[in-house]
Amino acid sequence: MVSQRLPTSLEPNALSAELDACRRAGRPLLDLTLSNPTGCGFSYPEQAILDALAPPAVLTYDPDARGQAGVRAAIAAYHGHGLGGADLILTASTSEAYSWLFKLLCDPGDDILVPSPSYPLFHWLAALEGVAARSVPALRHERWNLDLPGLEAACGPRTRAVVVVNPNNPTGHFLDRGEWAALLAFCARRGLALLVDEVFGDYALEPPAGHLPTALESEAPDCPLFVLSGLSKIAALPQIKLGWIAARGAQARALLEPLSFIADQYLSVSASAQAAAPELLRLAPAIQTGIKARLRANLAALDRALAPHPHLSRLPVEGGWSVLLRRPALDPAEACALRLLREAQVYVHPGHFFDLPGEGYLVLSLLPRAELFQEGVQRMVAALG
Repeated sequence: MVSQRLPTSLEPNALSAELDACRRAGRPLLDLTLSNPTGCGFSYPEQAILDALAPPAVLTYDPDARGQAGVRAAIAAYHGHGLGGADLILTASTSEAYSWLFKLLCDPGDDILVPSPSYPLFHWLAALEGVAARSVPALRHERWNLDLPGLEAACGPRTRAVVVVNPNNPTGHFLDRGEWAALLAFCARRGLALLVDEVFGDYALEPPAGHLPTALESEAPDCPLFVLSGLSKIAALPQIKLGWIAARGAQARALLEPLSFIADQYLSVSASAQAAAPELLRLAPAIQTGIKARLRANLAALDRALAPHPHLSRLPVEGGWSVLLRRPALDPAEACALRLLREAQVYVHPGHFFDLPGEGYLVLSLLPRAELFQEGVQRMVAALG
């Protein structure tokens, strides 16, 4: 007696089951998939964060469906590019932002297009709204590129939107300006909304020339353009649940009123998160500096470990917190990850978790403490060697 929108089985996959067994048995392991920054030993301005969460305003309830005007103004100022507080709606997370946008744009049975590889969350966020997320594989030639003819071919009469992540998770690639212009033109021609997730936008590591730093550069797009972000990555504070949707262009702004109606049915953004947001945005650049130093140090450690092993390589990390490792596909990626977990006590993600093509990719996080990351990489390389 449950909805058909849910998975037919909630049994864990083999890798997750093995990980749970390891943890229940108390076996030590090195987790190279850690993506929670609060568990990775970063130095936070703890007292300043606590103070930001404790003003008198948190003791009163004064709901605004779009979020408090002063908070929206602070977020707009953080992003710049002419964004105004009136262009924003606050959410409890980017996941919630997606669910509201799918409610806004789609009827049950409609579909959205998601260039892959990408984060698997989109499939279930769409499915829970009665919407199908259709993957359109990206092309790889030196770097990942959108398959624009593939998007054209996948677009049907019930397609309502395209979702892209810039920079992508987990590939880390940014859109380039040429494909961005083509994507805007495609959405305008087919009458589609364009949703751009920029949660990792502040973490450029190896960006190429001509990359698109932010979709907010497009001040007057010819399609409804919504840009998503939040404190989870900007301030590395996923426990302070605050995300937002920025409407770009006249068509998107015209949809803010019905989007506000949806928000008003939930009023999910807490007073404490809103009260803290302006100060947390002020603190964010210093927090990001420490994280980017860790990302670069771990990337350098990975390069040193891979250097003696020409059969192993990593892809460029244009931005974000993840890195893709390439290996000879002598066995399926999930079998390889299981072997690393059992024999080397190292946990990594197989590429197919993110719709990566073939069996030759493993996905690692660059967030873990440097000493743990280096030890885990050494064990992994030895096992793969």
